[in-house]
Amino acid sequence: MARRNERKDDRRDESGLDSHTLNIYRTAATVKGGRRFSFGALVVVGDRRGRVGYGYAKAKDVPSAIEKANKKAKQNVKSVSLEGTTIPHEVLGRNLTAKVKMIPASPGTGVVAGTTVRAVLEMAGVTDCLTKCFGSTTSMNVVKAVFEGLENIKPAATFAELRGVELEKTETAEKIEAGSRFMVSTTAKKKVEGASEGGSEDSSGGVAVAEPPAEGGADAAPETSKD
Repeated sequence: MARRNERKDDRRDESGLDSHTLNIYRTAATVKGGRRFSFGALVVVGDRRGRVGYGYAKAKDVPSAIEKANKKAKQNVKSVSLEGTTIPHEVLGRNLTAKVKMIPASPGTGVVAGTTVRAVLEMAGVTDCLTKCFGSTTSMNVVKAVFEGLENIKPAATFAELRGVELEKTETAEKIEAGSRFMVSTTAKKKVEGASEGGSEDSSGGVAVAEPPAEGGADAAPETSKD
């Protein structure tokens, strides 16, 4: 009987790929001398910038299983087409009875998904996406369904080149443009932090810096001409 234990482990190696252990599986085989245990590990790796892969391996102990799965995942790394922080278009991934539907979302939405789907999308660099799982929710089937869907993603430039036409701005691009207006930029954050530390923020959104006092102090009288 297989026994599943969820394990969360994020690591980064010299190749620049983050590693996340999704699940640890334990199986037992009854032999002449008793019960013999073995462990399986499901690992996903990615650079969070459009490259992601997964691997599954078995061994007699947990560390060896994770190491073997990590090596397999690095060998199966694939590139994913992204549109900013989301995917270019809606896509449905399938594997056996598992189906995963992924929908683009505006900046700031976040990844609305379960543990398995969230781990894969975050490793791929997707930080804004809506998802829904149908059918089987087994980790292995869900991971394969997500990767099948990510492989079917194609940017608008690819369709424009295949059709030989110039496409208009896509709905996803409009969402990103509209959502970016409400996102606080890094410059604005620095201005707000500077205002809280020193000066005060004026009505135009900038930081009002206090002007230095005139020479001779604030109570110094203005000079008068002696004619």
